[in-house]
Amino acid sequence: MNAVGLHGSQIVTKAITGHLLGRGLKTQVAKVPRTNFEAMNKPANAAEYVLTSVDKLINWGFTSSHWPVTFGLACCAVEMMHMSMPRYDADRIGLVYRATPRQSDSMIVAGTLTNKMAPALRRVYDQISEPRWVVSMGSCANGGGYYHYSYSVVRGCDRIVPVDIYIPGCPPTAEATFYGMLQLQKKIRRQRNTTMWYRKY
Repeated sequence: MNAVGLHGSQIVTKAITGHLLGRGLKTQVAKVPRTNFEAMNKPANAAEYVLTSVDKLINWGFTSSHWPVTFGLACCAVEMMHMSMPRYDADRIGLVYRATPRQSDSMIVAGTLTNKMAPALRRVYDQISEPRWVVSMGSCANGGGYYHYSYSVVRGCDRIVPVDIYIPGCPPTAEATFYGMLQLQKKIRRQRNTTMWYRKY
């Protein structure tokens, strides 16, 4: 029997029918309707693939290509550099470190912030275009760390710039830093940019 152009169910039906006819029994071949897969895969509305909100589109761009400016101040900066190395490969989630604030989206404050360095930190933050985010990395950047009672140390970089994500540890591991950046991406996905830009302009 030539089975070219037949579905599996039709082949089985014809095989059973031929077997019964060979024994002298009469039966009726049940024709199985051919499924139109092209009609099933065709979208009911061609616009359903392009419907989204402007916020989701903008947030998708920020999360897929996120460029933080590096502000390494102490030993936490070594772990931040460790996260960008091939073992963890921060580039695969869109993190590309930049050395200029005017091309960056966020800032990673890694290390002990002193009173002498605080004006420079604020200046770099002000040069980042909005919307912008700040990640505080390590105990010293979070709250002063071991040097909390020192006369020359700022007790948390959130006294100078608004912080979005805090990464604990002294120093935090590269895995913790990577996880903190993933949490920042989750926060970016939830925010509403259009409302913020409307109020600004």
